[in-house]
Amino acid sequence: VSEMLCGEHRSGHFRGVATIVCKLFNMVGPDLALFGEKDFQQLSVIRKMVKELNMPITVQGVPTVREASGLALSSRNGYLKSDEREQASLLYRCLCDAKEAILAGERSIEAIESEQIDRLNKAGFKPEYFTVSRRSDLNPAAEDDVELVILAAAQFGAPRLIDNLSFNRLMS
Repeated sequence: VSEMLCGEHRSGHFRGVATIVCKLFNMVGPDLALFGEKDFQQLSVIRKMVKELNMPITVQGVPTVREASGLALSSRNGYLKSDEREQASLLYRCLCDAKEAILAGERSIEAIESEQIDRLNKAGFKPEYFTVSRRSDLNPAAEDDVELVILAAAQFGAPRLIDNLSFNRLMS
């Protein structure tokens, strides 16, 4: 889980996160730990660590808070110029449009991903990834997977933006 997606572009990042969080958990001994769903991969890494180390902790995701435009709230948004801020919400619109295409029965996940990457490129983003994955392990989704998450990361202006959208695909 830690070597794919953001892990490919930020070598060792999640190892450091897991180490710090593990130390914190050992010092505090919580029953419950809340982490934002905005960084879905980080949430997945922490859940996996807790499970593998048999820690008696429930790790709960907290839904992403968004601006009216759909842009996920983040300290990184402060690096956006005023004219870029509204444009940055395209990342979330691409996630929503990909979700709608999947729910409408589009079977080619690769085509959906490619279409949204092209859209981001044309708008001046520099996408690192835009992928439809299984929520359980973040591996690429198969046609029969139900619990999905679409994950995206892209440079836009100064900041690197990340976002995701989780949903269940209804199977007929």
